Amino acid sequence: MQASSTPSTAANPPNRGRSQTREIAENSFGLVIVLILLIAFFSVRTAHFFSITTFEAIANEIPTAIFVAVGMTLVLLIGGIDLSVGSVLALGGGVLGLALVQWHLPIWVASLLCIVTGAVCGLINGALTIRFQLPSFIVTLGLMEAARGGTYLVTNSQTSYIGESVEWIDNMTFVGLSLPFYLAIALVVIGQLVLTGTVFGRYLIAIGTNEEAVRLSGIDTRPVKLAVFILSGMLAALGGISYCARLSAADPNAGIGFELNAIAAVVIGGTSLMGGRGSVINSLFGVSVIAVLANGLAQLGAPESVKRLVTGAVIIVAVIVDFYRVRRAERKARSGG
Repeated sequence: MQASSTPSTAANPPNRGRSQTREIAENSFGLVIVLILLIAFFSVRTAHFFSITTFEAIANEIPTAIFVAVGMTLVLLIGGIDLSVGSVLALGGGVLGLALVQWHLPIWVASLLCIVTGAVCGLINGALTIRFQLPSFIVTLGLMEAARGGTYLVTNSQTSYIGESVEWIDNMTFVGLSLPFYLAIALVVIGQLVLTGTVFGRYLIAIGTNEEAVRLSGIDTRPVKLAVFILSGMLAALGGISYCARLSAADPNAGIGFELNAIAAVVIGGTSLMGGRGSVINSLFGVSVIAVLANGLAQLGAPESVKRLVTGAVIIVAVIVDFYRVRRAERKARSGG
């Protein structure tokens, strides 16, 4: 009985918590250094990179990626993966466009329908993964295709221009930064506080570290995991709203490849692909690294093939770094250090 009353302590002891906090801080410092080096490199190589205009453009481009990355961080923390986020983003945007253009619903109702669509997709991912004990990789891969097909049905495979009813969201700015940017930063802060200061956050880390130990301590992990997949779907759909606001349209091909960029950003931020370790704030830094890299390459005039090559290389390097990071942590744990 006593074990069930203190599951979070057993699964995530104080020493481990302090170690993770220190590791998050170290990763943050390293990512800041990487950002500074990238900015310095592109500033030297191009004439206009180091400017307020460039930094505002980057900041206003990344909210969609941040929304998706926060959800991906939570999924990876529990040892799962969500490959459907790009398609769910597109499906949510398609529902938003349908509700605004054809049904003439108010923006708040259309946005609610969009987010509910994402929640349903997340519910399907979580329910199938948990109920049949299937790998989340396979389940979300299937939903990635299904949601993309649903998007083509909803949009009739055509880009639907929405216009002022949604573009005002992106046009609303303060000191040059858009409303979605501020919402994304607020989400990161809230996500980090939930992760580090709530029982739910501790359960996520504990499940990713050793789910069996959590179950043996009396905690039903299924509702927690289901909530994580639902949140991932909702945040992907929220990214769909941001995407539509920036584009002023619902694009059936939106979000293609977003899952890879989100995984890359989150892993660059130090979240382990094996689960049990991660930071929402560092995922923000990961998104920023990829955004600065993409913008800098564009200003250098690099073709799309080079951009994709560099992005793929970044993903591979991030996975290799994560592999050695896990091995180092395991050696420290065995040695008691």
